[in-house]
Amino acid sequence: MATEYRSDLLRILSERGYIHQVTDAAALDALAEKQVVPGYIGFDPTAPSLHVGSLVQIMLLRRLQQAGHKPIVLMGGGTGKIGDPSFKDEARKLASDDVIAANIAGIQRIFERFLTFGDGPSDAVMVNNADWLDKLEYIPFLREVGQHFSVNRMLSFDSVKLRLDREQSLSFLEFNYMILQGYDFRELSKRQGVRLQMGGSDQWGNIVNGVELARRMDGAEVYGVTTPLLTTADGVKMGKTVSGAVWLHEDQLSHFDYWQFWRNTNDRDVGRFLRLFTDLPLDEIARLETLEGAEINEAKKVLATEATAMCRGRAAADEAAETARRTFEEGASGTALPTIDAPGGSIAIVDALIGLGFAKSKGEARRLIAGGGARVDGEKIGDEAAVITVNGDVRLSAGKKHHGIIRAS
Repeated sequence: MATEYRSDLLRILSERGYIHQVTDAAALDALAEKQVVPGYIGFDPTAPSLHVGSLVQIMLLRRLQQAGHKPIVLMGGGTGKIGDPSFKDEARKLASDDVIAANIAGIQRIFERFLTFGDGPSDAVMVNNADWLDKLEYIPFLREVGQHFSVNRMLSFDSVKLRLDREQSLSFLEFNYMILQGYDFRELSKRQGVRLQMGGSDQWGNIVNGVELARRMDGAEVYGVTTPLLTTADGVKMGKTVSGAVWLHEDQLSHFDYWQFWRNTNDRDVGRFLRLFTDLPLDEIARLETLEGAEINEAKKVLATEATAMCRGRAAADEAAETARRTFEEGASGTALPTIDAPGGSIAIVDALIGLGFAKSKGEARRLIAGGGARVDGEKIGDEAAVITVNGDVRLSAGKKHHGIIRAS
């Protein structure tokens, strides 16, 4: 129960639904009550943007700062060269150093929207584990660190066990990931005074390894917190949609589509998502989640606007909300919708669907059209060879959720 916690940190995390497991809740609660706790979460730079699937962890760092503690954003410039095998079916493709550096630069912009960075006691800092992992010498590392890891125990963790049970290959490279992550915790404890590592429930084994390594090597008392595996009421993993990942960067997903993702939340998820992904007071959330029938749509609009404002800015959120109102209530178009130019005033519908990001290939576009999912200004288009003539703005829709504007150029 949330009332069991004395510290603001664990009480806030509990009340808003972030806590799944804690290594030593009583000790961490006591520590957070008496001092600033530096805590970190690691993010591997596998793309130039994070997506909604990472948002719980980003918000966890935000809650840490809101409770008066210090967030450490750890970029996996070193571990990203290997790839976390946790609950993956196959090894991740290895990226070059240049790609990793570019991805880190892109991801950094996201955190600046959610956290306050600086030199103060509770200001966030960003560090890169390549600073210490790239300098490790193999034999000394094995002698100093490897002796503290039991292969028997590592094989028992679900993240590894499930992969082996399915008889899917797990390379020695990937197997080293959990050792390096445990070493990160120990290194951050020494460098930054970090006392807490947080992550998703799939990271429990890695976090426990780090807690034990810091204790065995340095006698440090550090702690771990994991969040529940986040799925929607429909059982779908958060951040995954039919059309692909819901990116946090606007250059990979428009403000309108980001807003619309939250607007399409299942009725049963509204209260939970308001607690996790907005800063609205809990009493206001309690009121919104009791709405029923058509009124629940108002709560979804609040969720969409507040979540978008936090990630994209208040102006972008208000513009997206107004675009949605005009698009769906008035049948008009709005400035926040994704747009594509039609050279010479015409464009093939297949090309338009791909250009707006509604289909990844011509085959996918044709299947969308054949299934009755393509509409031009509200009229269903069944001919995959159709060419759209553009005089002024033309609205192209893919299903009920995706809308874009075609303009003559």
